[in-house]
Amino acid sequence: MARSLRQLRRQPRRQRGVAVVTALLLTTLAVTIVASLFWQVQVQVRSMENQRLQLQTRWILRGALDWARLILRQDGMTGGKTTTLDGVWATPLAETRLDQYVERERVEGENFNATLSGQMTDAQSRYNLANLAASRAPVAEQVAVFQRLLTVLQLDGSLAQAVADEVARTQQPAPQGQAAPNALPVRAGTEPMELMRAEDLLAVAGFTPQAIERLRDFVIVLPTQTAINVNTAPVELLAALPENYSMAEAAALAYQRKQAPFNQLSEYTGKLYGKQVSAKVKTDVRSDFFLVLSKVRLDRANLDAQALIQRESSGNYKTDLVWIRQN
Repeated sequence: MARSLRQLRRQPRRQRGVAVVTALLLTTLAVTIVASLFWQVQVQVRSMENQRLQLQTRWILRGALDWARLILRQDGMTGGKTTTLDGVWATPLAETRLDQYVERERVEGENFNATLSGQMTDAQSRYNLANLAASRAPVAEQVAVFQRLLTVLQLDGSLAQAVADEVARTQQPAPQGQAAPNALPVRAGTEPMELMRAEDLLAVAGFTPQAIERLRDFVIVLPTQTAINVNTAPVELLAALPENYSMAEAAALAYQRKQAPFNQLSEYTGKLYGKQVSAKVKTDVRSDFFLVLSKVRLDRANLDAQALIQRESSGNYKTDLVWIRQN
């Protein structure tokens, strides 16, 4: 009898213990669910903030490109006959803070960084790979210039012909009866991809990533064949234009150009001292295409972009955005 009484007294304690454990489990489960919901909300808020920051960086980039187009237009209207390295367009934009120009909600004491930097370069100061072929036929004189450029850069000059063939294959065939005698035949279904940038040269056998890095600042692919601006071309390209022209001669020419830029093409040819640039290798003292490099830093969002702007050669010097590439 006494044993039964002790068991009856212990039973409520056991029930209370089970109730406590159950309550703890339910509390833990509730806390977990609430924490999960808060985490999901936080992720969504963070995602929305990131999207907003990315959108704001694109608007800043758009404003920077509009500013660049305005500078190029004004430069064309004041000195459109020549494009030189001392033009206003060539002045780099140092990192500039934009904190007060970007609207954003802040909490007190928040450190918010917004900066913009960039630089414009003359796209026609580089060798345009589109010049290597015309009507699906390599241009021998242009191939010779590119070969000399590769040699000056201590790369394999024999790759020039392979690149010219690649460029020729990507071109549209000329109308019947107008095709060049040495035009490459059209092979249905086997046409290579059109070259768009220096990295695309990796599709040509013999090019390595190291060679591309060496060549990157000296070549470009423009939407049309263009002349090389002898007022802005680097020494290496100046040395490759005439046949049998040394780097020392090109460096001396670049020094003279710095003192007095060429106002007319005849001033350039007159300083070659008997050396000739082929008539099929077009040169000029002005440019129509410009590269704009931009770097936008907005809080934790970064945007690096490269854009190509084309400027009309006369009239109101209208500018158009050809393409933009974001890194």
